[in-house]
Amino acid sequence: MVAWQSPPQVVDVPVPEPGPGQVLIKVAGAGVCHSDLHVMDWPAGALPYQLPFTLGHETAGWVEATGPGVTRPEPGEAVIVYGPWGCGVCHQCARGAENYCERAAELVAAGGGLGADGGMAEYMLVPSPRFLVPLGDLDPRTAAPLSDAALTPYHAIKRSLHRLVPGSAALVVGVGGLGHVAVQLLRALSPAMVIATDVSADKLALAKEAGADHGLPADQDVAGQVRELTGGRGAALVLDCVGSDKTMGLAAAAAQVDSDVTIIGLAGGTLPVRFGGLPWEAAVTMPYWGTRGELIEVIALSQAGRIRPHVETFPLGEALEVYQRLRDGRITGRAVLQPPG
Repeated sequence: MVAWQSPPQVVDVPVPEPGPGQVLIKVAGAGVCHSDLHVMDWPAGALPYQLPFTLGHETAGWVEATGPGVTRPEPGEAVIVYGPWGCGVCHQCARGAENYCERAAELVAAGGGLGADGGMAEYMLVPSPRFLVPLGDLDPRTAAPLSDAALTPYHAIKRSLHRLVPGSAALVVGVGGLGHVAVQLLRALSPAMVIATDVSADKLALAKEAGADHGLPADQDVAGQVRELTGGRGAALVLDCVGSDKTMGLAAAAAQVDSDVTIIGLAGGTLPVRFGGLPWEAAVTMPYWGTRGELIEVIALSQAGRIRPHVETFPLGEALEVYQRLRDGRITGRAVLQPPG
């Protein structure tokens, strides 16, 4: 990122050297996230980030070198980078929830790829080993999406598991990078009927492959079909992975009484909250990313074969073309950029 409201550029930069407490990662793969497009599109001053910085907030690779004072992880170990970087000392950070760092407003970056140099490069400098989780036998070349595309919906779904009892239903709105993993997580973690909706037939097919019981085209009466499938009740959890005015309206219309409407998409929509606008006792929440402990749980689910993000791989040099494909809706699942070597 070299300028706001402009495409990023592919440039040569020096390989960083780890200082005290730092870890240098040899990048194996970096996920291409739709939120990167939002960062590019925001005007100057909307974010506290200082330009330039390297994009890529979903990163996995191998430890290349460690700075003084770092004993673990060891060089050569496969690791994934925990994305949100907090202060490390506040109450939220102390419990592993650096995604909710109480001093976030004071920091000049939200993490690697979000104000600090991220993983769309051959090497990435990580400021502390606490941001690294071992991958075990998982391949770091394709594991990067676990750090956001899996962690974000996992955090959102986990907080609503008490609602997903036998006979209940969950609706996933938008079957993109996060949505298709959300379907897998719902299937792995709950007995609920899983319903997915999207504008794309290809993505609905991916939802079915991921375990959805029903895939509903978004140009139809989705809320009505959800109520028909649930005997008139609606969904106990609606997970909006888009976050537009339209999808938030659908979420409210499809939710049941005493439900969770959970918005994790960043499309900038608005949901009016008023009597009659939502079912009784419906809770509207906007969770952000997940905790370090939850990332460890996500890795364990993947190691057990319970979730497996659908990954399309591309050479790092094709980053600009991949971003355009993402903007055009021509990525199914998650795109991962892989450096040479």
